[in-house]
Amino acid sequence: MLETFVLYALPFTFTLLAACALTALVSGLVLLLFRLRRTNEVMQHPYLKQLPWERLPISIRAAILLDYFLRLSFPNSKFWVAGTANRLLAHIQPADVSSRVKWPLIGLWGGCFLGIIAMLMLWSLILLTMNS
Repeated sequence: MLETFVLYALPFTFTLLAACALTALVSGLVLLLFRLRRTNEVMQHPYLKQLPWERLPISIRAAILLDYFLRLSFPNSKFWVAGTANRLLAHIQPADVSSRVKWPLIGLWGGCFLGIIAMLMLWSLILLTMNS
């Protein structure tokens, strides 16, 4: 029974991982090459009032993009990182943000997070096949 499950689940999780990686790569490239300025203009993160985008370190830039994603994806959350993003970006109504701004952010971070889950499943299935 478990061998049959692994036989079908292993290629599926690998395909899902590859799709997530491709989605994150394409969304990230579109965001960074074509939509970054417009996204920052629409979302207006408070950190950008302190320093311009170009002078911020890469970790802060990634945190700003993650805040945008969390605000758009979980607008009513008050818990942990999503709650902090919602407090920082309370001036943004996710329904008013155009899909032209939304899809690269959701594709980038959604692909990353779903890819992490797929990678953990893939490694678990590989370890299961090694033991049998």
